Amino acid sequence: MPDEIAPLPIEDLARAIEAEDQSAIRALAGEMHYADLAHIYQDTDEEKHSLILKTIGPVIAADMIVQLPDSMIEEALDYFSPSELKILFRELSDDDRVDILQDVGDEARLRFLGLLGPEDEELTRSLLRYEEDTAGGRMTTRFGRLFANMTIKEAIDMLRREQESTETLSRIFVVDVKGRLIGRVRLRDLAFNTWNTPIRDIMKEVGPEQRILATADQEDAANLLLKYDLIVLPVVDEFGHLLGIITHDDAMEILQEESTEDMEKLAGIAGETVEETYLQASVATHFKRRFVWLFFLALLAIASGYVMMRFEGTLMKIFLLSLYLPMVVAAGGNTGGQASTMVIRAMSLGELIPGTASRVLWKELRLGIFLGCTLGCSIAALTIFILPAFRPELPEGITFTRFGMTIAIALAAQITTSTVIGALLPLGARAIRLDPAVVAAPAITTVVDVSGMVIYFTIAQAVLGL
Repeated sequence: MPDEIAPLPIEDLARAIEAEDQSAIRALAGEMHYADLAHIYQDTDEEKHSLILKTIGPVIAADMIVQLPDSMIEEALDYFSPSELKILFRELSDDDRVDILQDVGDEARLRFLGLLGPEDEELTRSLLRYEEDTAGGRMTTRFGRLFANMTIKEAIDMLRREQESTETLSRIFVVDVKGRLIGRVRLRDLAFNTWNTPIRDIMKEVGPEQRILATADQEDAANLLLKYDLIVLPVVDEFGHLLGIITHDDAMEILQEESTEDMEKLAGIAGETVEETYLQASVATHFKRRFVWLFFLALLAIASGYVMMRFEGTLMKIFLLSLYLPMVVAAGGNTGGQASTMVIRAMSLGELIPGTASRVLWKELRLGIFLGCTLGCSIAALTIFILPAFRPELPEGITFTRFGMTIAIALAAQITTSTVIGALLPLGARAIRLDPAVVAAPAITTVVDVSGMVIYFTIAQAVLGL
């Protein structure tokens, strides 16, 4: 008989919290990864939060609190006494400490800063100068740094003294006497060379494309790490002084945040990205973020009704036009959404630099023509050869061939214009310094719905002589 599967520690901890078994909570939390611990904390009723934090203590809670949504961090910190908070903040890396202090209110931030030691307070205040979504706001200052005029023996002695306060030694950066970044070395470079070898002789230069300004956007930093397959990215000031590094795990977190933000904007969800889980966020929060776009799009959709009223006579003369209207309109919305998604993605990956708009539009215009003509001919063939079998009524003098060609022309025109509009709107948003993702897919769909009706009925009137 196969062994029974042991229950997951997460399930054990949830049961221990429900039973308020402090010894079990303490034992299980000590063995659990802080990310899983944060997940359980979020899913636990609020009245149990004090029990969890008081039981696990500030040392275990330090890493867990970093993983919590912004709105839950200050509440969690308030459960600890000042002496416990001193321990908690001492356990955190400088970048995690800054992340926490950026997420609390101004009054709480000042109170927490007063609990830090002089050195940690000075460092934390210097990092808080940078906005939360900049490279400087995400960097850590705990990294390996050597001087170019050192020998390998001097470098190893220095790293040995600083190893406990360094977050990573996978990449060690080299600076000149003024602290300006000039190169990098690896531990194996130090291990496989003689002790009297100068660091300058074994270092590799760090080019301008493999560093980032502290004031640059965090997404640019993450993209550089991804593009150049870097483990860490050095952060510098405008004079080239090395300030800190951004690690690959920070980059993954940044990209997750940015992709979530872009997905929500593409879906027409307004406001700041909510870090709570879907179930944790309140109905009121979801309502406030969704209503604005829905209201705007509802007003915009009224224009579609006006177009229908404007061409009511055309539709009454050939009611069969109503059969193809949803298809023509939907095809435009789909192709417009595809174009906007591709362009926004290319922008976010840094593939479209300013000045490439004309090339993008020319590319999407050709693609729209090819897609429109291919789909139009396919629908025309179905209309001409299959539709007559259902014996629909057409006015005298209008053949199925003529009607099918009308649908084909209208569909080709709709897809072509929708593809261009879908590419043009994000480009236009960037040109006026708006986030391209703000031009959400629902907005594009509504715009091309209106333009599609105008195209459809106008072409029908012209080709069919209505």
